[in-house]
Amino acid sequence: MPVKMLYEAKEELVSLLQGLIRFNTTNPPGNETPAAEFLRETLEEDGLECEILEPFPGRGNLITRLKGTSNKPSLLLLSHLDVVAANPKEWSVDPFAGTVKDGFIWGRGALDMKSMTAVEAMIIKMMKRNNVKPKGDIIFVATADEEMGGKVGVEWLLKKHPKKIRADYVINEGGGFAIPVKKRNVYTVQTAEKAIVWIKIRAKGIPGHGSIPGAADNAVLRMAKVVELLGNHRSKIKLVPTVKQTLKELSKGGGVQQRLFSKLLASPLLADKILDMMAKKEKALAEAIRAMLRITIAPTIINGGVKENVIPSSCEAVFDCRILPGQTKEMLLNEIKQVLKNSVDLEKLEFEILQENIPTESPFDTPLYQAIEKTLKEFDPNCGITPFMMTGGTDSRFLREMGCVCYGFSPIKPDLPLDEFLRMAHGIDERISIENLVFSLSVLYKLIIDFMT
Repeated sequence: MPVKMLYEAKEELVSLLQGLIRFNTTNPPGNETPAAEFLRETLEEDGLECEILEPFPGRGNLITRLKGTSNKPSLLLLSHLDVVAANPKEWSVDPFAGTVKDGFIWGRGALDMKSMTAVEAMIIKMMKRNNVKPKGDIIFVATADEEMGGKVGVEWLLKKHPKKIRADYVINEGGGFAIPVKKRNVYTVQTAEKAIVWIKIRAKGIPGHGSIPGAADNAVLRMAKVVELLGNHRSKIKLVPTVKQTLKELSKGGGVQQRLFSKLLASPLLADKILDMMAKKEKALAEAIRAMLRITIAPTIINGGVKENVIPSSCEAVFDCRILPGQTKEMLLNEIKQVLKNSVDLEKLEFEILQENIPTESPFDTPLYQAIEKTLKEFDPNCGITPFMMTGGTDSRFLREMGCVCYGFSPIKPDLPLDEFLRMAHGIDERISIENLVFSLSVLYKLIIDFMT
């Protein structure tokens, strides 16, 4: 007997997501409290008691809880309310209107991650409505500030109110999307993530008149060399356990792309050559895999110069660096200096760490991971499931450091080309299909009911 899709909740779920998108929670500044108040109203309609905690006015974090009947493992349904900026001139619809068009809900946050907020809120509403009694506590938390590092969101909550949000297991963003492979879908479960190390490098020089450039020491030229060297640098390959398992799953089932994944597993040192071949057909997937195999260093901001006719004595650039589990910022800095030392005078460079965190990883041999596998197989019998490492970061890292098992899992079937789907979060014309919204609700609701009751 096929599992049930929760189409009866479709209209309410779509309306909930539209309502969330219509709150402009672009961070900075965030201003998440109005969206949190909107959520509180809809949750209280079903008798759920909510609280909104603000470290500062306007930066609201919403928390509600279904009490468990025993001391069985607890589950946190985590999401964030803030979004990144969207330029309306670049979009084909208003990014904050929650437009429904062509079977999709469009808007900033439709994928990252107000759709998951709506789904998780709907799950806890339905559980309360249906008088479901979980064995362990189920906590729903919609936070502020994830897009700017979580300092007034999850990090603040764990410092000031840890008992309100800590749980044995966490379901959050960062995985769940399916990669179409041959004639089946391989669903990702985010079990690991790289860590941010944002570095500012300042190049020093000697100022002078722009009409006599040889008499000065141009810091812009020095920085140009730094940017070129680091921007084109490819760090050594390191195959961490999660990524090895991902490649194993993607290599099943035959076909050209799968043979390439098998070859990559067998010969990691040939990864770039293999991924260059793959990129001719599936560039987004090839580049995502490439970023999972090594430290990445991306120049993102450059500032230098004070006047048109003055050779600048200072120029600085910011580099978004991401390190793998098992690597440290010290290892990264050492590698950067090794890349530069033969071409740039290190004495004329200053290095500053702007932001850093540590890479995190959760085990994938747990009862919840097994439950995810079982549930997905019920909805998509021929599918594969794989642990997955995010190249970006999520709030899960804070909870993993506290000992929580965290999985990024917002199940989505392929209904757009993978390249296009991977570009949409933080991109233009972000959207999710209504069919996938219902699919996500249906899978997660059944997973949570089966696992927690």
